[in-house]
Amino acid sequence: MPDDFSPVIRTDIPHSARIWNYWMGGKDNFDIDRVAGDAGAEVDPDIVTMAVESRQFLVRAVRYLAAEEGIRQFLDIGTGLPTMQNTHEVAQSVAQDSKIVYVDNDPMVLAHARALLVNTTPEGVTTYIDCDYHQPEQIIADAHNVLNFSQPIGVMFMGVLGHARTYEDMRRIVSTVMDAVPSGSYLTLWDGTIDSQAYVTLCENYAKTGGVPYIPRPREEIRAVFDGLEMVSPGFVSLTQWWADGTDEDDEASEARPISAYCAVARKP
Repeated sequence: MPDDFSPVIRTDIPHSARIWNYWMGGKDNFDIDRVAGDAGAEVDPDIVTMAVESRQFLVRAVRYLAAEEGIRQFLDIGTGLPTMQNTHEVAQSVAQDSKIVYVDNDPMVLAHARALLVNTTPEGVTTYIDCDYHQPEQIIADAHNVLNFSQPIGVMFMGVLGHARTYEDMRRIVSTVMDAVPSGSYLTLWDGTIDSQAYVTLCENYAKTGGVPYIPRPREEIRAVFDGLEMVSPGFVSLTQWWADGTDEDDEASEARPISAYCAVARKP
């Protein structure tokens, strides 16, 4: 069965990271990905908005954590293809000594990571781990080589947990990582929900192409991943509606139309 964990880069099967790159306006994709992306956008036109808004959420959240909460370490799990304003670029623009560890195990993602995910400052650290996020214990062990687990860490799962094999796997992955980081760390996460039938249909159609299925889940199941953590304002909201005091003085995201992708930033007490 073809999957995203194969050591061979397949150009005959659409790949979610490459399709996402296409929707965001990137160039790191193949014909099969563009065909799948165009077909998906016909089914759910909001998917392009979701792709663009997901990167805006990443930028706002990382800037908030670095500038307002003093976070200097980030563990970005399920990185995807590098595009514009990646985690290290945002964090190191605020604090030059920020350390960022990216995690992925897709061969195309890692090839691009080696070329593009490099320090923007001499004081900072930017590196990557080749690991499947279904193995969170290994991620933690490898991240210890770079990050100081006695200091707060910003943990990120940005639109990737729909690839978790089951809901129980999703909860286990997140809780294992969050249990390993200290008090004062943050979880930043977004994922697609079943609120939109068009989005559900898009995901079902994608699975039929041979790509690794992406499973949209009820909003309540994604919200439950934050149990025991302290939500940052405005809480658990649509991607288009997340903001944080001090992130952007002209922010009007709270008035934007919601889409079927929800997110939050939350602190570990």
